[in-house]
Amino acid sequence: MAGEHRFDLCVIGSGPGGYVACVRAAQLGLKTVCVEKEARLGGVCLNVGCIPSKALLDSSELYEAARRRFSEHGLRLEGLSLDLAAMMARKNNVVQELTENVRQLLDRHGVTVIRGTGRLVTPHQVAVTLHDAQDGPMDVYAESVLLATGSVPMAIPHIPYDGRFIVTSTEALAFSQVPQRLGIVGGGYIGLELGSVWNRLGSEVTVIEILPRLAALLDGQVSRALERILRQRGFRFLLESRVLRASVEGEEVVVRVQTKEGEEDLVFDRLLVAVGRRPLTAGLGLEEVGVTTHPQTGHILVNTRYQTNVPGVYAIGDLIAGPALAHKASAEAIACVEGISGMESEVNYDAVPAIIYTWPEVAMVGKTEEELKALQVPYCVGTYPFAGAGRARCMGETEGFVKVLSHAASGRILGVHILGPRASDMIAEGVLAMQYGATATDVGRIMHGHPTFAEALQEAARVASACAIYGMSGS
Repeated sequence: MAGEHRFDLCVIGSGPGGYVACVRAAQLGLKTVCVEKEARLGGVCLNVGCIPSKALLDSSELYEAARRRFSEHGLRLEGLSLDLAAMMARKNNVVQELTENVRQLLDRHGVTVIRGTGRLVTPHQVAVTLHDAQDGPMDVYAESVLLATGSVPMAIPHIPYDGRFIVTSTEALAFSQVPQRLGIVGGGYIGLELGSVWNRLGSEVTVIEILPRLAALLDGQVSRALERILRQRGFRFLLESRVLRASVEGEEVVVRVQTKEGEEDLVFDRLLVAVGRRPLTAGLGLEEVGVTTHPQTGHILVNTRYQTNVPGVYAIGDLIAGPALAHKASAEAIACVEGISGMESEVNYDAVPAIIYTWPEVAMVGKTEEELKALQVPYCVGTYPFAGAGRARCMGETEGFVKVLSHAASGRILGVHILGPRASDMIAEGVLAMQYGATATDVGRIMHGHPTFAEALQEAARVASACAIYGMSGS
């Protein structure tokens, strides 16, 4: 299949940025085409990221509850065993169903999907190398081209991936057996989430982190509490440590680590390298058409309308600066397409939630206490433990707390940080509050259902609102 085809918008990539852009563009009347190089739609998030990891996290959480918690509720189990193959099959089925949903969504909106690898030839021409044809590339012409190809795991030169023993998050989502000893390089959200999966299923997990604390972007109080809880669950953490080298010897990975106490050799069955992700720009033809990227990070540089320095070429999601989050990409997709259509639209980057799906979960939005101190912003702190929430007591989920940071003078909420059960769902209220400039008093006065986890957020807001104007200072 060769030839040329003309559209209003060509989107390269079908992840949570790409497919959302396609749907919104179609809703606005733009003739839209989506170019996707992989066999299934949905990008990294649906296929080897957010969705499969959460499926395994939920399954492993149930397994751990059956082993350790059911007896508290008077439920006695005998002969409990793990069928890892069945767990993986369920995960794969969830992924299959959701990627099929994306295909149907694009079909319903009349979006043309081309399976192939797209490359910019000019700002308005994309050459697509088709995967199912022997002919030359298909030429796609569009008034606007939106790049949404996402990111790939960062590599460390002295820790070479082999896909079996030294792996990325992709392979760590599909182990055929539970590794007895799992090493993880990187104490960010990917390492902690996948470490949680395999820790619950029986692995001895060691996390090697170069920084002095886990998930460095978290509020310090939350990070310290999370570390303490995970240590109680069996995690071993080597903070302020770095890997000097790693090699596969037989069926094991030998890792030389520099710790605060000196050098030591660690031996693992598998080593997961989770030190972050980098923009997937290779092969897009950026250099040929003159698209500017950041010299250090490789991110594509865009303006507030997500347009690159080349008119007609746009970029969103992991390709541009900011946290590599699926919901950020989706929000940028809508804002970008609406801007292309002549509408006023923007993303509030002060209200982007971040979540770590450990158990208990971690969720945050806005500033941390450390950031407010550095900015010398006068603030108030309100905290409330889940141990004080009736619903948490009923469920036996009393670990963690809610922390609300508000401006000492205006009372406006500046940050919400949650370590506790279902924090991933609770944070939406904090995002809404920040989006519309609510104060701690506002949230404290909103009627919350009883008994619910959300009451802990209400109580934390009440504590913050009661703070004297000079009770806490960021100076």
